[in-house]
Amino acid sequence: MVSASIERAQAQEPFPVRQGVFVAVAGPSGAGKDSVMDYARQRLGPLAGEIVFARRIITRPMDAGGEDHDTLDETAFERARAAGRFALSWRANGLSYALPAEIDGTMRSGGVAVANVSRAVIPALEERYAHVLPVIVTAPPEVLADRLSRRGRETREEVLARLARGADSELKVEDATVIDNSGPLEAAGERFLTVLRKAAAWSDVCDMV
Repeated sequence: MVSASIERAQAQEPFPVRQGVFVAVAGPSGAGKDSVMDYARQRLGPLAGEIVFARRIITRPMDAGGEDHDTLDETAFERARAAGRFALSWRANGLSYALPAEIDGTMRSGGVAVANVSRAVIPALEERYAHVLPVIVTAPPEVLADRLSRRGRETREEVLARLARGADSELKVEDATVIDNSGPLEAAGERFLTVLRKAAAWSDVCDMV
């Protein structure tokens, strides 16, 4: 179950933000979303100044493995949310997640923001930002199970339960670019780079339409 909230209380400007492009990266656990994003980030070249990869805030310890993120406990997280420090926050898999409010500035300046999100919060993102480009990174179930097991964060039973939940709550995302990351990382990474180049070109003109 995922619930999301758009943080509006501290906003000084109207929503949705009509400048910029938000690249929303979603997909099942174990699909390698962070690996694909890191591959692209290291190869942006001249686009590096236009594209910002958002650092998520999560109520998960830093030493839990996986992505590089900022950590808050639940009390501090709720305090930050109430203070308007988040652009978007949601609950998933027993944890709280958020994107920093600074993303609004990136968007209003006509840039490209990229973040790993739950696909269930994409509609909330589309309420806040007029131009959202969804990307679903995925892989076959056997690949997902192997990757999740190797993380060491969950027992086999917990891995199987996570995959079952994902299958049961599968959400279709309209107009999403689907990237299969079951093969070489370079193949999926290059496809994602193509998406980022498209987003950068779109951000140059999207506030004119």
